[in-house]
Amino acid sequence: MGYTITEKILRAHCKGKGVKPGDFIRARVDFCLGNDITAPIAIEEFRKAGAKKVFDRTRIALIPDHFTPAKDMQSANQAKMLRDFAEEHRIEQYYEVGRMGVEHALLPELGLVLPGNLVIGADSHTCTYGALGCFSCGVGSTDLAAAFIKGECWFRIPESIKFIFYGKLKKWVSGKDLILHTIGDIGVDGANYKAMEFCGEAIKKLPMDDRFSMCNMAIEAGAKNGIIEPDASTVKYVKAAIRKNKPKRKGFKMYKSDKDAKYALVKEYDVSKIEPQVALPHLPSNTKPVNKVKNVSIDQVVIGSCTNGRISDLEISAKILKNKRIKQGVRLIVIPATQAIYLEAVKRGFAKTFVEAGGVFSTPSCGPCLGGHLGVLAEGERSIATTNRNFVGRMGHPKSEVYLASPAVAAASAIRGRITHPKEVAK
Repeated sequence: MGYTITEKILRAHCKGKGVKPGDFIRARVDFCLGNDITAPIAIEEFRKAGAKKVFDRTRIALIPDHFTPAKDMQSANQAKMLRDFAEEHRIEQYYEVGRMGVEHALLPELGLVLPGNLVIGADSHTCTYGALGCFSCGVGSTDLAAAFIKGECWFRIPESIKFIFYGKLKKWVSGKDLILHTIGDIGVDGANYKAMEFCGEAIKKLPMDDRFSMCNMAIEAGAKNGIIEPDASTVKYVKAAIRKNKPKRKGFKMYKSDKDAKYALVKEYDVSKIEPQVALPHLPSNTKPVNKVKNVSIDQVVIGSCTNGRISDLEISAKILKNKRIKQGVRLIVIPATQAIYLEAVKRGFAKTFVEAGGVFSTPSCGPCLGGHLGVLAEGERSIATTNRNFVGRMGHPKSEVYLASPAVAAASAIRGRITHPKEVAK
């Protein structure tokens, strides 16, 4: 019997030779990360364990991205814990404000996570890096502390579900729409503790930014990880990141699933039948095509996050907003995911477009995605956002509402002041 790509990567990182779904393993970790919410707990546990040094100061990243620039004294203290720990242990990958970005956009951009790697992070959306053909998943802060000490973590080998996407995408349909449609089909627990393996001709044609968006939201279906077999697009992206940023770890290995690999389920989707999607409150699975969401007015639009804060997301948003104004009474908040994306958006004139349209262009941050800052919702307000979760109170008041969508739908909605198909405002 053959192996899936997920099984092959986990097998390569542990001592067992014949791992199968359901087996428990202890595996070495290529890279691990924590942020300003989760790393302080890991640091406390690290110290409680009596540890004197980290397993490898080059393979840990500490990224204060959730509440930074610090919004209050508590968030300032959280970030300071990371800074002090990084200085104490000479951790190379510590990113202060001015260098930081949203962690799940920053690490791939810097070439720190690579195909074939096993990556853990004390953040559920660590599954994003599966777009590069690596196994990556979120863990608890205590697991992260153990990895800081030993460079290992325990796992249960997940079963895999294969999602085959074929056909040609319609205009305005993106990777975000594909994953929202998929979650709407299988539900928020439809891939519970399974690997979501995305493949098919439509996936092969997707740009890397769209692949990151899809793997990012695998956790919204309950998955252990999302993953896409690496190909020429992956290699081009990774080599460019390595060439530009010159990370110390440059080698990588590309895995692919065997033809006779066993799957718990196989799902197929004709993407030519998929319209731009919107997830209505209060679950990412509560999805509808945008043209079936009628007369939903909005107070705020958020374009950014680890799901959709990359340069192509800002490009499509700026294209729609160019020479237009947002609806009076609507707040448009655009948050690039990294400093490099910020600079590129300024260089290409996207930042100017957003400001001239009546929006604001912010420093990189998770910000409003988790109700942190830079756009918290008041009671009764509605937001359409390119983020990944729309649970009750996710972006602020428990009586506010969050609708999830692609950057194209979000930008069009900012102009109309209601949830809108991009074709209404753009060619």
